[in-house]
Amino acid sequence: MASRSPDPDFPARGSTASGSGPVRDEQAAWQRRSIAQVWHPCTQMQRLQAVPPLPIARGQGPWLYDYAGGRYFDANSSWWVNLFGHADVRINAALREQLGTLPHVMLAGCTHAPAVELAERLSALTDGVLGHAFFASDGASAVEIALKMSFHCWRNRGRDSKREFVCVRHGYHGETLGALAMTDVTVFRDAYAPLLLQAHLVASPDARQAGPGETAADVAERALEEVRALFETRHEHIAAFIVEPLVQCAAGMAMYDPAYLRGLRALCERYDVHLIADEIAVGCGRSGSFFAFEQAAGEGEAPLWPDFVCLSKGISGGYLPLSLVLSRNEIYEAFLDDEVARGFLHSHSYTGNALACRAALAVLDRFEQEDVLVRNRASAEALTAALAPLAEDPRIEHLRRRGMIWAFDVREEWAGERFAERFHLAGRRHELLIRPIGRTVYLMPPYVLDDELSAWLAARVRATLDDVLADGTPTRSSDAAGASDPATA
Repeated sequence: MASRSPDPDFPARGSTASGSGPVRDEQAAWQRRSIAQVWHPCTQMQRLQAVPPLPIARGQGPWLYDYAGGRYFDANSSWWVNLFGHADVRINAALREQLGTLPHVMLAGCTHAPAVELAERLSALTDGVLGHAFFASDGASAVEIALKMSFHCWRNRGRDSKREFVCVRHGYHGETLGALAMTDVTVFRDAYAPLLLQAHLVASPDARQAGPGETAADVAERALEEVRALFETRHEHIAAFIVEPLVQCAAGMAMYDPAYLRGLRALCERYDVHLIADEIAVGCGRSGSFFAFEQAAGEGEAPLWPDFVCLSKGISGGYLPLSLVLSRNEIYEAFLDDEVARGFLHSHSYTGNALACRAALAVLDRFEQEDVLVRNRASAEALTAALAPLAEDPRIEHLRRRGMIWAFDVREEWAGERFAERFHLAGRRHELLIRPIGRTVYLMPPYVLDDELSAWLAARVRATLDDVLADGTPTRSSDAAGASDPATA
């Protein structure tokens, strides 16, 4: 159950602008020290003089608290990682137990129970189709691993010409060089373009592109035609296609019809191309099923699976860095040989960290013991209903939801300059920690919603929107709906 009020040891309510004396001085001191010494991610540091970082003292459930006692609902789950709230009692207990036995041991030449059990349980969730978990630390690393595995697999099979990759327009897969080469978000990519592998870009199935009389499925089919044409001419050279199943998150929560995944799976099989599902943001129940790709199969049809699944973010519940890649057995077998160089020699020092794996096991325990997916489907209806009036608001468009992800776009003529930053700051005044992407406002909250909290959250989002657009005057905006704003993404 979500806590409705701040801890009694903290002042009653407030924000970074509230309070006085020693409390406010402490807030400001942490801001000054952070700006002086910390290079913040996804941030133009020059801007922090005008918009200092929010110092967070602690978290409990869906709430974060600053040093003045101000509370903030973690509406974006701290960059989409937190599933069950902060300082969860059960995950805390699991980590304390693991900490007292084995915090870490290298996974090269050694093994340990948390890594083995996690790999077993994740494979079982795919009915054994995917397995042999390869562990890393973050989402971009998992993408790098999948790309390398695909290329090396084809090479080991004597098909060296298959070294090209395909990604979806406006997709995001990380910011290391290999992952960035598969990313089509200008603000992240352009500065490093001379360093990057050149991937094939194909149309996005984003349902917002539907024309008059078109459905989301029509948009998906149109996008698949472009994939089909590319495969027809280049399949002998293409190693893999990488896709974010169901939701392209950094593209402004671009949601699309599952028919696209169904068609993509068929095309990859027909043309002998690996399919990589980047479930880093959309896996672990965010999309409504544990793996988003589970929704690729039509009703009553046999399950469909990609060749690789990349997981990170929510898999450790927002506690510790962990990522992994699951692959089909035939891919794993392509690396089995007496020759060392034919093995997959990629490594990270903290690969399969025991503490991180134990957190992930505690996350899976929660899913099993509490029937989280069923509970989420029920609890999500309350927030969907509470947000429904926004569909009639002339200032916004494309109100949408997939699983536990909600989004809407502020119309370009209403957004104005620095919309994302202004909305973020206004959200703080309404006890929200929320970071729009361009002019897309989205909610990806921890899995703790009930009717009361959903009504509160929807009301605060609407109040924040009204604050930001208070003058009631449409203007022109330089922000694009699907563009990522590095100050607030």
